[in-house]
Order: sequence, then C-alpha cells, then structure tokens
Amino acid sequence: MSYLDWSIMFGTLLAIAAYGVYKTYGPKDMDKYLRGGDDLNWWTIGLSIMATQASAITFLSTPGQAYADGMRFIQFYFGLPVAMIIISVVFLPIYYRLKVYTAYEFLESRFDLKTRTLTAGLFLVQRGLAAGITIYAPSIILSTLLGWNLTITNVFIGLMVIVYTVSGGTKAVSITQKQQMAVMMGGMVLAGIIVVQLIPVDFSQALHLAGKMEKLNIVNFEFDLSDRYNFWSGVTGALFLFLSYFGTDQSQVQRYLSGRSLTQSRMGLMMNGFLKVPMQFVILFIGVMVFVFYQFFQPPVIFNTIQLDKLKESEYVDQLQELEQNYSEVFEQKSEHIQKLLGAIDSEDQQEVLRQQAQIAEQSHKQEEVRDQVKALIVRHDPLAETNDTDYVFMRFVMDYLPQGIVGLLFAVIFSAAMSSTASELNALSATTTMDIYKRSVYRSGSSRHYMLSSKWFTALWGVFAVLFATYATLFENLIQAVNLLGSLFYGTILGIFLVGFFLKWVGGRAVFSAAILTEVLILVLHYFNGKTVYGWSIDVGYLWYNAIGCLLVMLIAMLVQLGMGPGKQMQGELDS
Repeated sequence: MSYLDWSIMFGTLLAIAAYGVYKTYGPKDMDKYLRGGDDLNWWTIGLSIMATQASAITFLSTPGQAYADGMRFIQFYFGLPVAMIIISVVFLPIYYRLKVYTAYEFLESRFDLKTRTLTAGLFLVQRGLAAGITIYAPSIILSTLLGWNLTITNVFIGLMVIVYTVSGGTKAVSITQKQQMAVMMGGMVLAGIIVVQLIPVDFSQALHLAGKMEKLNIVNFEFDLSDRYNFWSGVTGALFLFLSYFGTDQSQVQRYLSGRSLTQSRMGLMMNGFLKVPMQFVILFIGVMVFVFYQFFQPPVIFNTIQLDKLKESEYVDQLQELEQNYSEVFEQKSEHIQKLLGAIDSEDQQEVLRQQAQIAEQSHKQEEVRDQVKALIVRHDPLAETNDTDYVFMRFVMDYLPQGIVGLLFAVIFSAAMSSTASELNALSATTTMDIYKRSVYRSGSSRHYMLSSKWFTALWGVFAVLFATYATLFENLIQAVNLLGSLFYGTILGIFLVGFFLKWVGGRAVFSAAILTEVLILVLHYFNGKTVYGWSIDVGYLWYNAIGCLLVMLIAMLVQLGMGPGKQMQGELDS
C-alpha cells in the first residue's frame, strides 16, 4: 500500500466516525438513544437496513464465492422481496401500535415474561457471537494482507465502532451507515469497471467464457435438500431466514422502528427488498469477472500468499517450487485451450466448443490437484494453518492489480462494512439487554437517564465481548456461510415464536415456551448429526432448511402442547405465570 492508499483508507474511516459523533453527540434520554427520536426518513432507513446486512463478509466472501462456485449464491436472496412484503403487512403495524423499543416486548404482552426473556436470550447468544464473527471476518483477511497483528486489527475495528455507537446510539448508527453505503457500493462498482477493463478480450467474449466455464449458473430448479443454494431453498428456507432476520432480529428491527411513521418504515423495508438482490448480483458478478481475469493472467497457486511465503522459508521450498512450476505449465496449456474456445465461439463451431470445454475442464481439474498438493505441504509445515483461500481472492486481486488510491478505497470499503454491521449489532444487543433483561427483570425503578447510561455501558461491554470473541475465533469454510449457518441455528425457533403470537391466538405462553426449548434442542441435534450416518440413516440437509424446519416445529409442537393442556389448564397456567 502506498502513502496515498493509507491516507484514503484512514481518512475515509475517521471522517465517517467523526461525522457520526458530531451529528448525534449527547442524546439526553432513553427514547432518543434507543429509537433515534423517531424522525428518520424512508431512504435513510432503507440504506441503514442494507448496510446492517452488508457486512465486510459480503465484500470479502461473496466475490470469492462467485470465483469458486459461480453466480448460484444469488438464489439465496430470491425470497427477500416476499419477506419484506410480509413484514410490512404483518409485523410492522403491531410494533408501531405497541410502541415497542425491542421486538421482544411484543412477546410479553402476547404470552408472558419467560417467553420474552427466552427469545431475547436466544437473540443475545446468536447476535453476540455473530458480532464477533463480523469483526473477525475482515480482521483475519486484512491483518494477513496488511501485515498487521490480528488482535490490533480487531481492536482497531471494534474501538472505532464503540466510540460513535456509544456516543450517539441508534441515530449515530443510521446516519453513518448512509456514508458507509456510499463508500461500499461506490468502491465496488469502481473495482468492477476496472476489472472488466483489465480483461484482454471484449466484454461479450468475457461473458461467453464465464458461461462456458459454468460461472453464470444463476438459477437451478432441481429440488435437492442437500443443496445449499437452489431456487427452492431460496424461496422457502431463505424466506424463513429473512422473515426472522428482518422481522425479529433487533439489529434490523431497531433500524426501522426509528422511522418517523409506519409508511416511512414500510418504504425503507421495500427499498431493501428491491435493491438488495441487484446489489448482490453486482458483487457476485465482480467475482465472476475476477475469475475470467485470472484465465488470462496466472493466479497465485494459493491466494493467501502469506502461507506461501512461510513455505518458501521452510524445508519444503524445493517441493513448492516444483509444484509452482507444474501449476504454471498447466496454466499455459489451459490458456491455449481458452483461446481456441473463444475462436470456436466466434465461428459458431459447436462441436469445437464442446471439445475445448472438455479440455479446459480437465486442465482446471489438474490446477486444483496442484493446489491441493500445495495445501497439503502448508498443513505439513504448520498443522494449524488455514488453507481455504476463497475469502482472499478479491483483495489479493485488488492489491496485485488495481492502481494506487483505489487499493486504499477498497480497504476502506471492507473496514466500512465491518463498522456498519457491527455498529447495528452492538446497538441492538445493548437495547435488548437494557429493555428485555435489565429494565424488566433486574432493576425496574430507574429513570430514563439511568437506562440511557446503562445502554451505553452495555454497548461498550458487548463491543469488548465481540473483540475478544473475534480474537479467539477460528476461520470457517467460508465466512459468509458461517454467518448464515449461525443465524439458521436460532432464527427458525425465534420466528416460530413470533408466528404463533401473530396467528395462533389460542396458543398460550407455556405451550410456546416448551415448544421453543424442545425445537432449539432438536435443531442443534440435527446440525450435529447432519452429514453423518446414524443407525443406517444418512442425514444431509442444507442449513438454510433449518429455518423452515425450526419455525414449523415450534408452531406444530406449540399447538400439540396446547391441545394436551386444554383451555382450562392453559388459563390457569397463564395466571400462574
């Protein structure tokens, strides 16, 4: 990184944080601190919702996901617009009518205190861990690329977020997210334009090449429970995930509860519903174009080049050099077939296209075999080393090929994304801890100022927890999948509780509480045995289906328990609770 890159990166980040502190410093009561004064317009709400979901993981992992697996991840978002409509019609009016600070307040008015506390507790566990991953995700990549200490990187991100989130609360989060979204999408679009210009063939040929190498496989209608990303998992399993995330997760609910009216909040949600899919498409497409670029320019055998540098200083250096030579030879052979494929496409020789596709697939397989051998060397040298490198693909390309200034801007994009989503999470964790646990069950007679100050302390404490978790976390298969998996383990149960509250008026608190406990245990057991064979039965379920399974199980078990209790017993149970 040049001095220009460092200046742009730090200047952007400090300016955003300072702006958030300046515009929102010193709210004097709990209402303004937790709900921002209820005066945000729809487009601020929409951008805040998008920025909350678009963490650094989105910009680090999604291009790498497309590089390795093509565009099919876009199917994950097919259920999002439908989820936004349902939330706008069903969830929002209830929240506004009750004037809640958190989504979980509704559950006490509908059921009882223990159901509210249980659901808030599930949220705190899930979102508290997710906040750690949100910091850890960019830190592990950026510390490697920039040569920073991992702990220092975690503290740098966490401290900047804590400063302006503690200072200004909900409004500081929402206001800064407008600037962060501008930096994030502006930087990514600019990177996309540059990578297309760097590809040494015209745009139509780049698209043809990506298509023939199966990277533009956007929609798959084949029904397969074990497939993580297809049309059916997107419009069912992911739909339940989005209903729970946007409808019951306080990090999102707090964004639109600060709207100046029900209409403004609905418009903000719909803005997210209709812009999120194109946004993800653009980010995935950039990853595909990076893949096409590396068909003409030899990629590193491992994108995490720090691991390669360590091997070059070990006793395995001769084996590494031999493998790198093999990798270069395979790349040259593959390049020849790619040129022949482009020629066959131009001449519309379908038979030759198929022959060259087969040759390219064979050479790609050989490349992966060489990569696997290098990874084996890395592990032999350091058994604790992480060899999965898809999360490094995009930023490795940025550092190696983009001009000065743009590199700093793209690093600012990653840091801004980490700050935006982490700020929302800390803000929501603080609000839930204050309103659903501390104010409701620990200290009920405090003043508005007391609870505002308590929220600030809880924000800081959750920030410290997130930084500590990030420091001791380990790298997952793919960071964006790790966050979606963590959410899927809890969101189905939480959504089921809310849907019982909305639609099954005859089911009471004891029934839904029991159902939630049992369902969460079953989901965790299912995940533990998923991918294994138990008593001759093979269990293989894509984790997105956990959301639908958990939600439906809560509703079904709650109804059965309620029927078993009978109306008289239920009434007595409610009075006892």
